Amino acid sequence: MKRVIVVVSCVTLAVVLMGSLAHAQQDAKGCRDHPLFTRMPNFYIERCDTKEYDEINLYEPPQGEKIVKVSGKTYLIEYRAQKGFEGKRSALQIMRNYANAARKIGGIVYERTSNNNAYIKIVKDGKEIWALEDNYGSDRYFLTIVEKEAMKQEVVADAKFMAEGISSTGHVALYGIYFDFNKWDFKPESEPALREIAKLLSSSPGLKVLIVGHTDNVGGIDYNMKLSQTRADAVVKALITKYKVSAQRLKPYGVGQLAPVATNKTEEGRSKNRRVELVEQ
Repeated sequence: MKRVIVVVSCVTLAVVLMGSLAHAQQDAKGCRDHPLFTRMPNFYIERCDTKEYDEINLYEPPQGEKIVKVSGKTYLIEYRAQKGFEGKRSALQIMRNYANAARKIGGIVYERTSNNNAYIKIVKDGKEIWALEDNYGSDRYFLTIVEKEAMKQEVVADAKFMAEGISSTGHVALYGIYFDFNKWDFKPESEPALREIAKLLSSSPGLKVLIVGHTDNVGGIDYNMKLSQTRADAVVKALITKYKVSAQRLKPYGVGQLAPVATNKTEEGRSKNRRVELVEQ
């Protein structure tokens, strides 16, 4: 008899759990988190909207002393607490979670505590990303994100400049190879710099080089070492496959954040540290 009671109890529990899962609200169709941020636990996306280009007025971090117009690709994501989890988080707690997450990846933040919202600016790998976390009580909040392209370096070092740098110092830093945020596939606008590297190697048939990837100090050391290595690998692969450079003349290495040329305390310094270098073997 006891065994029967246990079996019945287990079945009852399973039915309760299945009922709870069945009533959990699902994300709106086609909606997902932005790659930059996860969501608060036990929240779902009620609606979202993406525009290829729009303009948003945002307070400028870190002081919030002025409002600036930020244009670019925009995302609006509305989150709501799942049933049964209402009131489990305060508006201040939600705001601070996003603010702290942004700071950990090098962002600057203006916390507008009177409204419990956070204005965020992150500049990395040639891209500005602005975000606003805006609360409507503790059970509903909005995340607005604007992806704004920062100024790109339009003057690319030519083969002659590279040759002079290698001749005088044994290495030369290149800032014309671009990657998306936290990715290792280079952008199409990197082609001019790759062509000049190929031209350099063609004009100096005896030259062998190390292709060395560098990052800033945002993120963990192990992650940055891997990221810089995969970026160096991508450059070598392009030079071999597209520009027909002999693989024997190229060796990729990633040193992550271990060899900065400027301070990592400012975006200007971090942008200088994110580079690819040619080093004579």
